[in-house]
Amino acid sequence: MEIDQPVSLHQALASFDALWSPRIVTTVNDYDVRVAKVAGEHVWHAHDHTDEFFLVLDGELHIALREPAGERTVVLSKGAVFTVPRGTEHRPSAPDGASILMFEPSGTLTVGDRHDEVPDHVDATTGHALD
Repeated sequence: MEIDQPVSLHQALASFDALWSPRIVTTVNDYDVRVAKVAGEHVWHAHDHTDEFFLVLDGELHIALREPAGERTVVLSKGAVFTVPRGTEHRPSAPDGASILMFEPSGTLTVGDRHDEVPDHVDATTGHALD
């Protein structure tokens, strides 16, 4: 994927309606920069070989984490960032909907290397090209 012009995140998000189905807005070295619209719950999953970076563009994102000390949930409001460490089981959710930006290695599956059963509303993808 080669993008040689600026990309408006607002226009990128306006170009699709699908939830939990990220679009690749650009690449940096071997990493995808993806945007997604999210609502409801994703699926419990873990990425064994990479951290996962989240930036909330609009709304509020909750990320439930299963850590050695127990389960906890971090809440990210608009403008907040959070990185889920590699190997950590997590489940993003957005009770009232949100728009997010993620930064992760190209080819990373949205449902990780280990995951619960994937519900119909979650797109198990490595990201879609921006229309």
